[in-house]
Amino acid sequence: MTTRRSFLTTLLAASAMPTLSWADAGNPRYLAAAREPDGGYALFGLNALGQDTFRVPLPARGHAAAGHPHKPLAVAFARRPGTYALVIDCADGHVLHQLTLPERRRFNGHGAFSAGGDVLYTSEIDAASGQGVIGVWDAMSGYRRTGEWSSQGIGPHEIARLPGSGDLVVANGGIRTAMDDERSKLNLDTMAPNLSYFSADGELLDQISLPPELHQNSIRHLALRSDGLVSFAMQTEDPDGWFTPLLGLHRRGAPLVLAAATEPQQMRMKGYAGSIAFSGNGAQVALTSPHGGVLSLFDAAGQFQGMMARTDVSGVGPAEGGFMTTDGLGGLCSIAGDALSPLNSAPRAWDNHLVTLPV
Repeated sequence: MTTRRSFLTTLLAASAMPTLSWADAGNPRYLAAAREPDGGYALFGLNALGQDTFRVPLPARGHAAAGHPHKPLAVAFARRPGTYALVIDCADGHVLHQLTLPERRRFNGHGAFSAGGDVLYTSEIDAASGQGVIGVWDAMSGYRRTGEWSSQGIGPHEIARLPGSGDLVVANGGIRTAMDDERSKLNLDTMAPNLSYFSADGELLDQISLPPELHQNSIRHLALRSDGLVSFAMQTEDPDGWFTPLLGLHRRGAPLVLAAATEPQQMRMKGYAGSIAFSGNGAQVALTSPHGGVLSLFDAAGQFQGMMARTDVSGVGPAEGGFMTTDGLGGLCSIAGDALSPLNSAPRAWDNHLVTLPV
């Protein structure tokens, strides 16, 4: 029988337990998924020098992850469209929870925590209708699904929380895929990608569409600056669209800015921007193109500044003095100014993204 004294003793003991932080997982600066030499997959923590801080096996190919704002927890997402999302204790490597989707739903590779870390939002698709859904999960009660709302588009991919706010921004890519072959694209002629802003409870606050001539540019990935400036990376489905802009910049209440490199350099991206990031000081934006083996640099107003070659360059994140990149050959590089310098090399193929953790 529980007495008042034993209850208070238990409560005091629980309150005395130390609260773990990212320092207990080795102070990682980034999260990245990779394929290992034996064909298996894992999620890694990386410090500012590109060195491993932890490794957690994954059941299949990963894509991106969402890092908890305070605790050493990450949610690793399957490559889209996928069915697994694992809540991982990065301090000890244990899988704490596996998110359970409703029937006919698929994860689309990305998620974001609320500012306090008590709610997780996930980008999803309804495999039958093709409509986009944002799933809502209670992180304080075992990641129980508590609701969902429309993404206000087809094919939502990355979702991010606006800095200093509870509001969210969603990249609706606009591509509907077949239910029985979820990488077959069904609506390329009628694509309508958009960038949508939401309150934490799903109210649509703002929505930005591309010009009609760019309706086949799928909006995929996001990078947010501390002052609320949103940058997004695009991938064109137009076979003649290799000259089209692949970078967008937007701030609520201001006009949309679309940016491209000079034509010869833009062609080298092959119509595909994989990952995007602001530099550590927020003055530059970097776009990777693993298809073209190049990384493009722009200033924060969208002016093209230069291009660097790196085979299968994939992930990019902010770093002191510039950027950190990963590639499919296991390389990790730093970029400062116009110089790309190898930092580290690992026996693995890094996947698409380098997710930045709070510091």
